[in-house]
Amino acid sequence: MQKSAEIKPATVFRFAVFITLLVLASSLAINKTSSQTRMPDTIVLAKEAKLGQVTFNHMKHATETRSPDGAKQIACVDCHHTAQPAAEALKHPPHKTVWPADRTTTLTMELLEKNAATVVNVCTDCHARADAKPKLLPEIPSVKFEGSAEPTLMTNQQAFHRSCGACHDEVVKARPTLDPPPPTSKKCTACHKKAAA
Repeated sequence: MQKSAEIKPATVFRFAVFITLLVLASSLAINKTSSQTRMPDTIVLAKEAKLGQVTFNHMKHATETRSPDGAKQIACVDCHHTAQPAAEALKHPPHKTVWPADRTTTLTMELLEKNAATVVNVCTDCHARADAKPKLLPEIPSVKFEGSAEPTLMTNQQAFHRSCGACHDEVVKARPTLDPPPPTSKKCTACHKKAAA
């Protein structure tokens, strides 16, 4: 006759705690992965700006026909210019940098949905504040624009204003009857809002 092993209550308790922790860790890992690959609906920019922060509706800009001519969606790489192969980025001066350097894919919403490992950098990874070092570059990039005597340090403020403001100005120029028009680069407080006290 075989003797059955006696399981102590402490062993059962430890096993139950182990299984619970394992399940929790797995669900946290799944949630972390899905949040990293899902495109954010809104992004709060310029949190420390004197004029107030900017709440950017990322979803509307990415899914509606918001190109300057109103004919198509804005491509991901129109803003995330490092998210394409180097040969493509070089066709659009002054952009010179892609990340990772050996990138072979161009960022699209479809790519992001299909591939959880798709690299999407945020602007401040390269365009840091003037008093900070960028995460991905040895220094903040500078660009010599046509008609300018000196290169411009492309801080996050410069990058946002030149990209967003220039696009909004193009929309107003291409579609003067658009109602309501987007805020132009001269209407700062249309985007910048002070937080309620």
